[in-house]
Amino acid sequence: MNVGATGTVTFAIQAFVTLFVIMDPPGAVPIFLALVSDKTPKVRRRLAWQAAGVSLFVIASFAIFGRFILDYLNVSIQALQAAGGLLLLLISLELLTGRDSGDSGNKDANIALVPLGTPLLAGPGAIVATMIFVQHAHTPSRITGLVIAVVAVHLAIALALLTSTSILRLIREAGITLVARIAGLLLAAIAVQMIVEAIKGFAATW
Repeated sequence: MNVGATGTVTFAIQAFVTLFVIMDPPGAVPIFLALVSDKTPKVRRRLAWQAAGVSLFVIASFAIFGRFILDYLNVSIQALQAAGGLLLLLISLELLTGRDSGDSGNKDANIALVPLGTPLLAGPGAIVATMIFVQHAHTPSRITGLVIAVVAVHLAIALALLTSTSILRLIREAGITLVARIAGLLLAAIAVQMIVEAIKGFAATW
């Protein structure tokens, strides 16, 4: 990711495209649908906005304080990646088996916070990419461009999740079950990939 000598507009576009590809809003849709299939339309819309908001908060926090937090806690990016992968693997197993580990009173908040907001959307890849772009945002115009890019990505995330809720009206219970199983498989693959990348990162530092 070469962002050292680009113009402000190009810098903002590059940040937007990079984060959009890493966070992959369309890829989060099946997982979102599987997690909100038993919710009312109003709750689904609220969870879509909450997930995007949580992701934005996490990305913004690491953009500002990320290096300090990781250095203070003596936590590597690889450790963060492995932890996120294990968390996603746990959620994927629940989707694949149809079990729900959360109680009904906390279900809405848990879905918006974990796994949607983080680590699925605001995962280690997006966090690291944002921190790299922050290091190259040397001027006020670049900082503004980066802020606009981050906000635009999260608006795209919210729009994708909100639009996807209409799909649930077209499929019946069997279709919802199928979506949940597919989402669980995809999420398991993402989790395994995150763990593998973390192991490679650890191996490279040894």
